[in-house]
Amino acid sequence: MNTKNPQPSLNSDLAHVWHPLTQHSTFEQKPPMLVVSAQGSRVTDASGKEYIDTMAGLWCVNAGYGQQAIIDAAHEQMKNLVYYPHIAANEPAAALSAEVSRLLGNGLDRIYFTNSGSESNEAAFKIARQYGRQAHPNDNRYKIIARHRAYHGTTMGALSATGQSERRWKFEPLVPGFLHAAPAYCYRCVFGQKYPGCNLECAKQIEEIILYEGPETVAAVIVEPIVGGGGVLVPVPEYLPELRAITKRHDVLLISDEVICGFGRTGKMFGFQTFGIKPDIVSMAKGISSAYLPLGATATTGEIFSKFLGRVEDRVQLTQVNTYGGHPVSCAAGLANIKIIEGLVERSESFGNALLAELKKLEKYPKVGEVRGKGMIYGIELVNDKKTKEPVSNAVMAQVTAKAMEKGVMIGKTSMMTYHLNNVIWMSPPLVLTSKEAEKIVSVLDEIFKAL
Repeated sequence: MNTKNPQPSLNSDLAHVWHPLTQHSTFEQKPPMLVVSAQGSRVTDASGKEYIDTMAGLWCVNAGYGQQAIIDAAHEQMKNLVYYPHIAANEPAAALSAEVSRLLGNGLDRIYFTNSGSESNEAAFKIARQYGRQAHPNDNRYKIIARHRAYHGTTMGALSATGQSERRWKFEPLVPGFLHAAPAYCYRCVFGQKYPGCNLECAKQIEEIILYEGPETVAAVIVEPIVGGGGVLVPVPEYLPELRAITKRHDVLLISDEVICGFGRTGKMFGFQTFGIKPDIVSMAKGISSAYLPLGATATTGEIFSKFLGRVEDRVQLTQVNTYGGHPVSCAAGLANIKIIEGLVERSESFGNALLAELKKLEKYPKVGEVRGKGMIYGIELVNDKKTKEPVSNAVMAQVTAKAMEKGVMIGKTSMMTYHLNNVIWMSPPLVLTSKEAEKIVSVLDEIFKAL
């Protein structure tokens, strides 16, 4: 691409492309950035300006940009088998399923391949509902309990589970059977409690919903181990074990949405491992291929899989298909990616903790209410007043991200979540982020918050 004259590409973009989550009228004053290359944790635009991408694209380029081993693996696979429907077997998908099963452990040894996180959660919901009917034929287990602020995807079922009102309301009514509880969010506890004397009310509320609805009507509870796009909400250590005990007590499946938390992001290979629990179903995407090619998966235990076995005429097989699921080229890229990620997981924990400690120092500024994180995922909640925790405005958030961009650092912010709480800066940099890059991120944020 001719980086000296990006105008032809921008003209075509402005004339034909419909960008997501974007008000196109703003392009009259400022056209979209044209990204032309990337390496490691940095991306370069058409003017040649370089940025540290603390967002890893969209929470997904865990292995960093420009990993030649992943590129070569996809290229080699294309020479042999570019595609065949996954009703038949292919070597890369078979090998990747074995690798993912090994990494998951805990009996999560059945892998259904998809193309994205939304599709992975759709598959998880369908598996949970069909399992409920086949394992408990006298019940009607169809309800899914999710949490406010959580993001589970953009397709209609996944959006129904998503607890972000601004993303939902234009498409409502959504799929019936999805219920929502409070998130594990100590900074703004909706129960007015303070940890550790809170009795884990946020977990107990989910048990109350199960009891009020009737356990025989509830198929599953879905959680992100750490809520990502909803503000990087890190639960206290006891929360997920308590929730796991609750779901077991009522024979309700627990789905761990690892689309963001999976593949090294939280300092372990998966978020549920960070908190020491064993879910029944795991959905994943993003980091499984570090976004080099579209790829997702939904994993279940052998116990769940067994309820889908029977005679052909029994029609108990999974009633689900994805045209590109198990795509051999994507799976080849995923295999190469995992080899890289395995070498970065420990670094994610140690390097991530060190960077979090530096970011926590920013709490000295009046508008920095709380800095939180785990591994290499971080949230910085901005407020007008630390006592009242009144959130800063959308305009202030836009100002902060724009100033960081000017200084060569891309940071994310919560948006289109709820009307009154879009006030968290988020970062989930590639796991290959360097010390020098981390220092620049902290320095830029320090300068911006000092001036707020």
